[in-house]
Amino acid sequence: MKLLEWVNIKPVESLKGKDLLTLFDYSTEEVKELLELAKNLKFLTKEGKCPPLLAGKTLGMIFEKHSTRTRISFEVGMQQLGGYGMFMHSRDLQIGRGESVYDTAHVLSGYLDGIMIRANSHQMVEELAEHAQVPVINGLTDLFHPCQALADMLTLQEVQGELAGKKLTYIGDGNNVAHSLAIAAAHLGMHIAIATPPGYEPVEWIAEKISKLAITNGGSLLITTDPVKAVEGADCIYTDVWTSMGQEEETQARLKAFQSFQVNDALVAHAKTDYAFLHCLPAHREEEVTASLIDGPNSYVFQQAENRLHAQKAVLASLL
Repeated sequence: MKLLEWVNIKPVESLKGKDLLTLFDYSTEEVKELLELAKNLKFLTKEGKCPPLLAGKTLGMIFEKHSTRTRISFEVGMQQLGGYGMFMHSRDLQIGRGESVYDTAHVLSGYLDGIMIRANSHQMVEELAEHAQVPVINGLTDLFHPCQALADMLTLQEVQGELAGKKLTYIGDGNNVAHSLAIAAAHLGMHIAIATPPGYEPVEWIAEKISKLAITNGGSLLITTDPVKAVEGADCIYTDVWTSMGQEEETQARLKAFQSFQVNDALVAHAKTDYAFLHCLPAHREEEVTASLIDGPNSYVFQQAENRLHAQKAVLASLL
């Protein structure tokens, strides 16, 4: 790409003014266009030529949970696009003292051009989006983490090229990260394998929708309790922490349930030799993954973390 071609970069027009609550709401073509835009914005950013597509725009960022990557990537992304990201912890807002989501949505819509929220309840975020007059972006809920999944796919495209027909394996808790990762992979026609201990599988209705989407695009979905079966022939292996924020009381039970689901040398021996290892971070080394793997030559976790910035710029530019 020539540096002067940034003037021709176009946001995904069909997404203008829309929300991003889950990638189920986007077409496969829209997901592909977002990833292409993210790739181009990353290139231009590296060259110091990121276009000011959001000059004069303000994104309000509401956090109910602690954050490193989500907060910083959205804040920096708005700045690089010429706009402004405003951090707001829920405890500092009236919503943290009992103001209704309805009232909060209407008030914030009068001040902001968009709202990003990292929340406990997906239902609350849906309610916020229903009543807001500006786009609402899901920065993480108990069910979905779509921005993370876009960064994951961008990373895999950079590392492995065309993803259709390749095998993506997720090992661990069938949580929000697993849900959104599988949705994004299904859009791109990948064969998805998810291995969890019994009782920690993905939500059934979400898994059913993922399976239908994957089949439509030439892929497939396997859910199993056998990590070795899931990893066999994998092009990518992905894991997440066993105990997420808000689950601290379950820590000991989870450590016991997940002990045979660690991503280690013995497990990855069943994957392709050039597999890519991904982790959404933060990571607990020697728990869900050994240090030798997450810090080894097959790991792309820091490239993946950086790509949160560029994938989210594509989302911001298109929605706002």
